[in-house]
Amino acid sequence: MNEVTFPLRWRIALLAPALAVFIAFWLLPMVALAQLSGGGHAFATYRAMLTNARYMSSLGATVVLSAAVTAATLVLSVIAGLLLARREFAGKRPLLALLTFPLAFPGVVVGFMVIMLAGRQGLIGALSLKLAGDRWVFAYSMSGLFLGYLYFSIPRVIVTVMASATKLDASLEEAARSLGASPWRIMRDIVLPALSPGLIAAGAVCFATAMGAFGTAFTLATDIDVLPMTIYTEFTLNANMVTAAGLSIVLGIVTWAVLAIARSASGSGVAASA
Repeated sequence: MNEVTFPLRWRIALLAPALAVFIAFWLLPMVALAQLSGGGHAFATYRAMLTNARYMSSLGATVVLSAAVTAATLVLSVIAGLLLARREFAGKRPLLALLTFPLAFPGVVVGFMVIMLAGRQGLIGALSLKLAGDRWVFAYSMSGLFLGYLYFSIPRVIVTVMASATKLDASLEEAARSLGASPWRIMRDIVLPALSPGLIAAGAVCFATAMGAFGTAFTLATDIDVLPMTIYTEFTLNANMVTAAGLSIVLGIVTWAVLAIARSASGSGVAASA
């Protein structure tokens, strides 16, 4: 089949909308942030931020939280996604709908749901008070934020796992099973390597989403110090535009680096499995 070629003017016309969106919603805002944060004293500005213990602590906490959410999401999503993709049972469709329902919720709503579950008047606190005589409240801490991020991250990864699981070669698993391989070994040597490109890509998106999520953190922010909240505080309460812009650039660079590494690893995984 001959390859379809387009004249240069048609290529430009087809690329123009995507290019316009890229320039308007990414390039120009990033240039504005870079100018605001640096100006003629970029080195001094970023050195002051990177040597500030509070800012670095906030960045470190955000990275650790995002990594923990990503790891937990991948584990739970692989288990649930493989089950949903390979098994038929009563109530599967309603269960799948419930698992993907959080995709419709903004971060603020997720934050309120965490408060209703683990807040001062939440369900967990009421049950723990009856069973243990002590009210467990963790909605307004990193644990509550972890729960909220986990809640809206799992649906995104489950969809990816289910899509990847439908493409697995069942004959490889049957062959390994006939040779006496245990279910754990089949999972480790066959299923996970085949799923790895999709898992790496989904994990990177999950990490990037958790790094930049603001609505849930804003709703729960009593004792939470993550970088989006730090940027918000510097911008609104302290009117420190330079630092807020610089921290935004740092947040973007870290997130971009993780996405770039994941893209490279995902490509390597595809090549290796081929």
